[in-house]
Amino acid sequence: MSTEENNTINYLDISIHRNNDNMDISIYRKLTCTDTTIQFSSNHPYEHKIAAFRYYIYRMITLPITEKSKQEEWKTVLTIAKNNGYPVNTINNLKTKLIEHKQYPMTIPHNKKWVTFTHSSPIIRRITNLFKHGNMNIAFRATNTIQQQLTESRLIKIQVEYINLCVTHVIMYMSDSWADL
Repeated sequence: MSTEENNTINYLDISIHRNNDNMDISIYRKLTCTDTTIQFSSNHPYEHKIAAFRYYIYRMITLPITEKSKQEEWKTVLTIAKNNGYPVNTINNLKTKLIEHKQYPMTIPHNKKWVTFTHSSPIIRRITNLFKHGNMNIAFRATNTIQQQLTESRLIKIQVEYINLCVTHVIMYMSDSWADL
């Protein structure tokens, strides 16, 4: 556990500063903090990419920190977003939604059913958007588990699919080339 230095002690992700008559709380980051999140251009589900920023902003909104500390934290969040390729308006919209949600919390109906999709491409995202407006929640699962990677039949199937795809592209290229003659 850390010790108090200059009337300040760091505990988990907060820094507590003791004044004469009160305490100030601010957000603490270790010196080894890398500010790395999932890149915005990655093929991860949007919810996974935005999860770290949802946490940072929610922490900033809910902790009883000073306005100065909130402004410093907001600058840090925007810097992290910029360094990881996120548009600033995406982060601003997330902040607005979280503030609104804090003021007017929604109740989630418990009668929704869950549907699981394998996340493998951005097309899956479009398909799952069709289900969001219904009475269903969406969950994603990965296809690259260790068991699946070690299954020889799956590797053979992937190789066959890849070969079929290559052959299809060659045939399409040849037919286009021959049509030009």
